[in-house]
Amino acid sequence: MWKGNGLGGKQEAAIEGTGRELGGQGNWGLEDAPGLLARASLPIMFPWPLPLTSSALTLLLGALTSLFLWYCYRLGSQDMQALGVGSQAGGINGGPGGCPEAGRSGPRSCGEPGEGPGTEGLVSRRLRAYARRYSWAGMGRVRRAAQGGPGPGRGPGVLGIQRPGLLFLPDLPSAPFVPRDAQRHDVELLESSFPAILRDFGAVSWDFSGSTPLPRGWSSPLAPGCYQLLLYQAGRCQPSNCRRCPGAYRALRGLRSFMSANTFGNAGFSVLLPGARLEGCCGPTNARVRCHLGSAEDGPRVVFIVDLWHPNVAGAERQALDFVFAPDP
Repeated sequence: MWKGNGLGGKQEAAIEGTGRELGGQGNWGLEDAPGLLARASLPIMFPWPLPLTSSALTLLLGALTSLFLWYCYRLGSQDMQALGVGSQAGGINGGPGGCPEAGRSGPRSCGEPGEGPGTEGLVSRRLRAYARRYSWAGMGRVRRAAQGGPGPGRGPGVLGIQRPGLLFLPDLPSAPFVPRDAQRHDVELLESSFPAILRDFGAVSWDFSGSTPLPRGWSSPLAPGCYQLLLYQAGRCQPSNCRRCPGAYRALRGLRSFMSANTFGNAGFSVLLPGARLEGCCGPTNARVRCHLGSAEDGPRVVFIVDLWHPNVAGAERQALDFVFAPDP
């Protein structure tokens, strides 16, 4: 004879009750073992409902899971909406910017592609997509620029010299000429490459009289008497022109601040014939500065133009703007 000991709690009470039925007072004999084993094999039934703390924890976990799934859905749908606008990406285009001799006599924009009320929303969506992938750190000015203020016609703080048509980055100093020291490495590299760049121009130049067909690689006149041959146009390399101008291409590849992966970036030869006249206009953004490497010879004015980052645009801002204004694949 022995006395059964339960595992604890309700189980102990249930087994003791079984012992009473089988043995009278909870004292069991060997003849009671079959019945005792049969009852012990029954499933243990916990009281219902569950304790309040267990129910609350279950509900909390379910709510958190639902919120996480909803967040993942929203994140994916917004990324697709922001990045799946390739068909509209042509609207965000820095354009070649016309001939480099454009004056500053008027405050109007050059009318380059990419201007319009829909562009601002597209820029904001792409900037949010960038921040989700990387970070908002250092994006204060870019965020304000994407939101549309301050900017041309949006209140004080905009100098008369600054009327960008697409992106106005706040708090960038403006001047008719950027100090040489601000881009010393790139300026010295371009100057040392001048003989090779001049040889490349001699290999692709023509008489510019208009009496002969336009040579391969040269653009149609952007204005009467103004022609361009671009190695980079709106952030995209032009392979055929780069092969024809190896010296100029090598110089561009060695620059540190060339906007080579941005629709605002252009580089190439610009020719302005004697007597040509251009209307004053502003570029698409104040985040770039245009470097002119010109020849002083008589006849057509030949300038090698290169779009560089404004020296006061930080590295994190450049990375974000390259993402937002990336050229079409």
